[in-house]
Amino acid sequence: MHKAGFVNILGKPNVGKSTLMNALLGENLSIITPKAQTTRHRILGIANEENYQIVFSDTPGIIKPGYKLQEYMMGFVHTAIEDADIFLLISQVDNDFDDETILEKLRKTEAPVLLLINKIDLATQDEVIAKCEQWKKDFPNFKVLPISALNNFNLDQLMDKIVEILPESPPYYSKDDLTDRPVRFFISEIVREKILMNYQKEIPYSVEVSVDSFKEEEKIIHIRCVIHVVRDSQKGILIGHQGKALKKIGTEARKDIEKFLGKHVFIDLHVKVSKNWRDNDMQLGRFGYK
Repeated sequence: MHKAGFVNILGKPNVGKSTLMNALLGENLSIITPKAQTTRHRILGIANEENYQIVFSDTPGIIKPGYKLQEYMMGFVHTAIEDADIFLLISQVDNDFDDETILEKLRKTEAPVLLLINKIDLATQDEVIAKCEQWKKDFPNFKVLPISALNNFNLDQLMDKIVEILPESPPYYSKDDLTDRPVRFFISEIVREKILMNYQKEIPYSVEVSVDSFKEEEKIIHIRCVIHVVRDSQKGILIGHQGKALKKIGTEARKDIEKFLGKHVFIDLHVKVSKNWRDNDMQLGRFGYK
């Protein structure tokens, strides 16, 4: 008997969705930063064993959209709700999940919902117990499980439960696949992660990264990336005095890309002003949001 299914991870920003998927896969597919709205796309991570295939789906954190980019991000969330075999809804002891639209859909779904209380290492035992009891009372049809994705607490139990309730099915993807995304996507995400980590205020949320060229030679890979910003002033901040800020981003990104690809990399970063790209359908389509 072979089992397979889509396990879709939902939650508000900063509850640890990407950390959880990476931990369950044993691979760093989704970038992780302390900033909200780090995840913009729906990213699939595929766990393969002889008798099962779990297709995890990491979605953007659930927010009220303020511009078209965020509308498309929430579109990924609603798509994930339509095609799930199992839901992992993540909350925290100090952060209730209160999006009524999503909750109403989950109450009506026939797919099992596992309600995960994450980051329990940051709370007392009494707080965790009280939160578990509250969620069991509020959502009697959901299976409640306290976890710590960062510290791998209860993740074995979570995986066992997922495998137990997976439907019988042949695999959806090749057993060699780890994700549905191409290499260029992960390169752009690594560069964007470095920008998120090194810049403050509006800069990280005004940036998109595209890979314009990827040329693989015998001993080295040449990569050219364009960092798109909304305003001229942001371009200057990203580049920095004498180009030092951009060079730092390139150095940090190159090291992680070399680990990811297992080969020497030369990365060339350019900054371009693409005014209003976050509200431009054509630009958003080119960046993969449609």
